[in-house]
Amino acid sequence: MLQEFADWLAYGLLGLNAHTRIGSAVDFFFYDTTKIMILLFIISTIMGIINAYFPIDRLRTYLTTHKLYGLQYFFASLFGALTPFCSCSSIPLFIGFVKGGIPLGVTFAFLITSPLVNEVAVAMFLGTFGLKITLIYVISGMLLGIIGGFILGKMKLDNYLSDWVKDIQKNSQTETEQWETNRISFINRLPKIIKDSWGIIKGVLLYVIIGIAIGGIIHGYVPEGFFQEYMSKSSWFAVPLSVVLGIPMYANAAGIVPVIEVFVAKGVPIGTALAFMMAVVGLSLPEATMLKKVMTWRLIGIYFGTITLFIILLGYLYNIIL
Repeated sequence: MLQEFADWLAYGLLGLNAHTRIGSAVDFFFYDTTKIMILLFIISTIMGIINAYFPIDRLRTYLTTHKLYGLQYFFASLFGALTPFCSCSSIPLFIGFVKGGIPLGVTFAFLITSPLVNEVAVAMFLGTFGLKITLIYVISGMLLGIIGGFILGKMKLDNYLSDWVKDIQKNSQTETEQWETNRISFINRLPKIIKDSWGIIKGVLLYVIIGIAIGGIIHGYVPEGFFQEYMSKSSWFAVPLSVVLGIPMYANAAGIVPVIEVFVAKGVPIGTALAFMMAVVGLSLPEATMLKKVMTWRLIGIYFGTITLFIILLGYLYNIIL
């Protein structure tokens, strides 16, 4: 239904041609903006309800003081794998996790895994590459989230969250304490929860629009064949180059799988192609633009740098074992 609405706006209301680059870019922009705004409102509202009724401080204390032997990162990564979100769609949940006081490393484990692994991509992988490659990709994608989240969590990066997010965290904790003390009913709490959700949307709206606009331009104007020439090379720098080339792109895992199939069919090593796919779906310029509202540039750089390094290493490993 969202796609039909976006098509009506781009091709019906504006009269653009679906087969032109600008038509494709504008349609992409309308669809993704609408989708992410709806997701952001729904998820922010749900997290507001959870924060109001669930003892989030106890959960935060439990996750930070108990030895769970990495299981918290595993469950966050598993949840990411089960949610069919692209990198930009995952950000509303990231905000909700941070607002609820979930440790940053655990939150990163979700943010890393969610765009890389989902049921649609898994089904397409099975039909395209078979069971072996699918299992290797899913397991390595989750391990990337678990290990990446663990390492980023150990870096103690909370101070590099934006002041806007810190204020949300502080206000959320204060409101939860007040509601627990006064035992306010759900009906009376709901207007405040919805108001806070709209506040979050207004806070990130500009960044979302800029990020999706960048993604739309890339989606409509950058030809897929532009990258293939460089990725086909068998030199040692083909994997890191493919990752660097993939970061400016913007697509979800399901959308990029057919492209990867073409790359492999034309002689691109499968490890290089999968590294390119991971960079496209897990790291993107639109994602970085949206994350700027919740992170400082230093934290974004650390996050992107860490995941880029892991993806490059996985690309080399794929080329060796596949």
